Amino acid sequence: MRVAVLVSYVPDTASTIKVGPSGKGIDETGIKWIISPYDEFAVEEAIKLKESKGAEVTYITYGPERDQQVLRECFARGGDRGVHVRGTGAAFGDAFAIAQILAAAVKRAGPFDLLFAGVKGVGSDQGLVGAMVAELLDIPHVASVTKIQYGDGSLTAWREIEGGQEVVEVPMPCLITTQKGLNEPRYPTLKGIMAAKKMPVETVAVADLGLDEAALAGATCRWLALSLPPAKAAGKILNGEQDPQGAAAELARLLREEAKVI
Repeated sequence: MRVAVLVSYVPDTASTIKVGPSGKGIDETGIKWIISPYDEFAVEEAIKLKESKGAEVTYITYGPERDQQVLRECFARGGDRGVHVRGTGAAFGDAFAIAQILAAAVKRAGPFDLLFAGVKGVGSDQGLVGAMVAELLDIPHVASVTKIQYGDGSLTAWREIEGGQEVVEVPMPCLITTQKGLNEPRYPTLKGIMAAKKMPVETVAVADLGLDEAALAGATCRWLALSLPPAKAAGKILNGEQDPQGAAAELARLLREEAKVI
């Protein structure tokens, strides 16, 4: 079995985000980059298949030079090879452009029996990249999966839907986007971290895939402006100890006239 995992390098969710000088992206100064948290479930599921079924695991990522580090962090947990599609990051914010690049990389590195990706990248992908890659590859896709049972040439996936779960059986090859609850991602070991430095990574340019990164970027979606939420106004404290009825009446007035919620 050959398994591919699409991974992305994103700002640490604990980072303080600032708007960059262009006003269309973030200021990357001092940002710590990590594997997208949802991708960690995809990585873990692939490693479990390697351990239980002898699957060959390939990690694929797209981005600037620093993104090669995400492959090393994946290798520290397990895996066999990596593909880094090196680009300028011009496709930032355009999920379809990113999907086209990743789908082309999968075709070049494949064929694969199964593909995993996080349900969303915690970045600018709008939770669309996994589904788009599957559509471009013309294979089935099951989103937001929290449980998988593997069969002979097919799998059964449990996915979250509003108010319950949906059980879907799909033939392989297919693409699964992973969600919290599917597994418990492992931590890298010291042995794994040392071994990861020697693991093979193939670096290809977007042009090597027959694509024009500049032409793809912003063709279907582009960021016009980025801004932080407005600062919160100071709160009001109503002292109801002396006059609870008056405080209640004042609260009702504020909710009606200022907050306009009643």
